[in-house]
Amino acid sequence: MPTHNTHNNPLPIIGNNFVELIAVDSTNTYAMQQIQAKVAEHGTAYFAHTQLQGKGTKGKTWYSEKASNTVLSVVLNVEKLPIHKQFYLSAAVALSVYDFLLKYIQNGIKIKWPNDIYYNNSKIAGILIENNIKGTQMQWAVAGIGININQTNFHNTLNNATSLALITKKLYSVIELTKELCACLEKRYQQLLYEDYDTLLKEYNEHLFKKNELVKLKKNNMLFNCTVKKVTDLGFLVVENGVEQQFSFGEVEWVL
Repeated sequence: MPTHNTHNNPLPIIGNNFVELIAVDSTNTYAMQQIQAKVAEHGTAYFAHTQLQGKGTKGKTWYSEKASNTVLSVVLNVEKLPIHKQFYLSAAVALSVYDFLLKYIQNGIKIKWPNDIYYNNSKIAGILIENNIKGTQMQWAVAGIGININQTNFHNTLNNATSLALITKKLYSVIELTKELCACLEKRYQQLLYEDYDTLLKEYNEHLFKKNELVKLKKNNMLFNCTVKKVTDLGFLVVENGVEQQFSFGEVEWVL
């Protein structure tokens, strides 16, 4: 089995162990169960042909048409990542999805804080990272990634969704593309291992959705306009509206 070496601990290459699940409630839940049962291995990629109760952020549901999209959860060893640097894991995963999509779509791909990937003003991918923490020590993470590949009709609540097929007018082998995504994730994970934090944050901000543009956000049911400036190393969204303000995940919502 191919491995890479960090701090003298060989770890398997991400996606080398690629597990196909015919149907599962949630790949993230399944992967976390493997961790809790102590049978999970770093780099194992759990791919679902059908996901019955996909998990989005803040308890939302991720809808995915059967056998049409990338529905993936990857187990990651994050023991070496300090807990105060956990945003860099989010940045690495988001950039891996960006890298993957860039192979097929040359323009218009952006990272929408905190956990979506957009093509122009339409959502093409979502990310949900769940951490396994013991005390104050990061141990494992499950990186859940959903990418719309071949789906062309979406649930009526997803009026801003798009897919690779809709954008490029082509159909793809979902399994092959998902394995390509694993390779992209491996490269970004390497940056995390070698503590290349500055590059991760710099590139994340270079590809930030609506950067330096006027947007509308909602906080406590109040709408306000502001200009998106950047995301900090702790994962706060920085905006400007006469004065500079920072918001944590879940504190504000986009109004698009």
